[in-house]
Amino acid sequence: MDRGRSGRLSRGMLPLLAFHAVTEYSRLDRKPPITAALLAANTIVYLRPKFLHHLLPTLDQVWFNPHLILKYGDLKRFFLSPFYHIGDSHLVYNMMSLLWKGIQLENSMGSVEFASMVAALLGLSQGITLLLAKALLVFFDYERAYYQEYAVGFSGVLFAMKVVLNSQSDNYTQVYGLIVPSRLAAWVELILIQMFVPGVSFLGHLGGILAGILYMHVKSSYSGPRPLTTTIVSGCVNILSWPLRFLRGFSQRRRISGRGRVGGSPTISSTSSVWSCPSCTFDNSGWLSMCEMCGTNRSGDDGLLSAGLSNDNIPLDELRRRRVQRFGR
Repeated sequence: MDRGRSGRLSRGMLPLLAFHAVTEYSRLDRKPPITAALLAANTIVYLRPKFLHHLLPTLDQVWFNPHLILKYGDLKRFFLSPFYHIGDSHLVYNMMSLLWKGIQLENSMGSVEFASMVAALLGLSQGITLLLAKALLVFFDYERAYYQEYAVGFSGVLFAMKVVLNSQSDNYTQVYGLIVPSRLAAWVELILIQMFVPGVSFLGHLGGILAGILYMHVKSSYSGPRPLTTTIVSGCVNILSWPLRFLRGFSQRRRISGRGRVGGSPTISSTSSVWSCPSCTFDNSGWLSMCEMCGTNRSGDDGLLSAGLSNDNIPLDELRRRRVQRFGR
């Protein structure tokens, strides 16, 4: 991610990028489509063909600037700035890095997961960079250095992809002539680029590294059979549907039901639970005050007939007759 407001350089390096991309893809048995689409999108945005000139925002409209994004809620700057570059060397270097990393990652994890990963890393890297700039302003009053900085480029996402690519590697790699552990390659590259390449965005690159670390941490803590993005979406749906499930369960608890079993203990429960008839031991709903089977009051008195029989010795025929008299069945 480069910073500043300089103009573009000549386009003499673009044929080199095209030749390198064609050569790499011609050697592959499986051509990764998402990587090719990202290469094409970045290059088309940079070239700005005439038929897209009125559709694509200008560079001045998409500079990543924390102050403008937070003040005006300019999401266009947040999401589109990674796809803009300020010169041939900026574009070619980033796209060659994307080509190398994208081929390895997409062929190893599949196109769908790779696409979701790139989208997640883009949002995370931009968001973390925004938070870092705001934190430096609030706690250290670094306004002009970072909060008012203008930057564009795909390098923040590339740093995040580098972290993902090297996260499980115990080997060593070469970074500008230095042999370092692969897991530390992104940090070494961050320091070296900041030291020797003028005009780069330190926060943008740092945000990319932290985004890659965060992505791998979330991914390693997830062990479900479904893709990570599917789980996130289903989790949001469950959260949003919780009030409906609560109301449905509440209405079911309030529903009165007189069905029960015969033979329970003759104990009287609370009003909202089930109570057993002291005469026939039929379990009735707590919302009923009279036994559905024999018509005996909940307190133990006969509420229908006074047949001169004790509640403890009511014949079965008498219970049936009372039920028919009460319910007609």
